[in-house]
Amino acid sequence: MQCSPSGTYGGALDVFSKIIRNEGPLALYKGATPPAVGWAAIDSLLLGSLHNYRLFLVRHGMTETTPTLGVPRLTLIGHGIAGLFAGWTSTLIATPVELLKVKLQLQSQRSVAERQFKGPIDCARQIIRAQGLLGMWSGFTGSLAFRSNFFWMFLSFEAFMRGFSRLAGTPYEISTGAANFISGGLGAFAFWGMAIPADNIKNRMMSHPVPHPHSHSSTVAGGPSFILTARHIYSSHGITGFFRGLGPCLLRAFPVNACAFFVYEGTMRVLGAEKVLPSVVHY
Repeated sequence: MQCSPSGTYGGALDVFSKIIRNEGPLALYKGATPPAVGWAAIDSLLLGSLHNYRLFLVRHGMTETTPTLGVPRLTLIGHGIAGLFAGWTSTLIATPVELLKVKLQLQSQRSVAERQFKGPIDCARQIIRAQGLLGMWSGFTGSLAFRSNFFWMFLSFEAFMRGFSRLAGTPYEISTGAANFISGGLGAFAFWGMAIPADNIKNRMMSHPVPHPHSHSSTVAGGPSFILTARHIYSSHGITGFFRGLGPCLLRAFPVNACAFFVYEGTMRVLGAEKVLPSVVHY
């Protein structure tokens, strides 16, 4: 939806039906290999660095006093900043993985033999041959802008957790695991609400055709440029062009991220990882 010419699709359901009709059901899984392999590394780097950035900020005084316990804890802004830095850190791995995914998903030929890229390895080989090794980081500035929005995800996650902690001792009290699950899902809504414009720009930048090498020209056709890609989207589609694909993103956001936060926070508790004085007491 994000990279297709205006008028190609009438919405998410239209995309779904046309892909099934023209390419077959397996086409729904185009580009699945790079994220299936790479997202484990991306999320490991994201969440591992997030934890350490939180600890760093706590140790350097970005704290406030917990109302009930009277002990220091990381501020909400501190959680957001840790998320921002973690998002930037994960960009190093996320960019080439997402680049391969975009390239593979944009191929609409039904037969694999007719496609330019036969798979992720062939795609990477062609990109490097045409653009050099740095070509694998095409769209890096777009990816950096997109992943900056982890600021909002982790800030809002902590805000929701603190809200649930106030329910302790009331008929509406919920377990820590349930609070993690709900807060993670709601935090994902905050993330995508803020991140979708940068996601559109990033994916447009990554859709730059291969084997055309990146030139030093300032035109969009000459190579991915964050500012000029944004201008191109606005001139072609208006402000709504920055929000293309928001519906499907929101549809998957809650279940995917709710489960992710539930597992991550639960694993951290089981492992007894050094705590950042969270707002909800972990049992």
